Amino acid sequence: MTKLTHVQDSGDVSMVDVSEKSVTGREATARGVVRMTAETRAAILEHRVAKGAVLTTARLAGIMAAKRTAELIPLCHGVSLDHVEVRFAPTEDGLAVESTARCAARTGVEMEALVAVTHACLTVYDMAKAIDKGMVITDVQLIKKTGGKSGDWHTPNHTRAWPTEWI
Repeated sequence: MTKLTHVQDSGDVSMVDVSEKSVTGREATARGVVRMTAETRAAILEHRVAKGAVLTTARLAGIMAAKRTAELIPLCHGVSLDHVEVRFAPTEDGLAVESTARCAARTGVEMEALVAVTHACLTVYDMAKAIDKGMVITDVQLIKKTGGKSGDWHTPNHTRAWPTEWI
């Protein structure tokens, strides 16, 4: 069985010591989907949601959440983010959300990209729930990561067909 890096021999959890690792450029992209009715998607895209500009607010929420990842995920290293981008694309069943996070650090930014996507999805839900309480957040996954000792990685099994154009 593979030894878990956050678990000591005693079974206690600990933060991984990355002090001996080299600082390298790192990037991670994550995606998720908020499934919703066509009417809800149209209201969001046409700026007809009573709470305001859904995508602008969700983008900001995702970026802000990425910057707070180490406060939200126990044992996650704080990294100084150089860039976080959150994008959206309409899909047949709702709205796709994508985030890319970049930094130069001793550890990766996969969690920051995932936190950004998740919080952007939650914000879409919060802002549109008055018109569609049945929305479902789904398919949140790491799509790719680059940099670091372990090198590049791309998900081998997409759970869905992703859009090619993002806003």
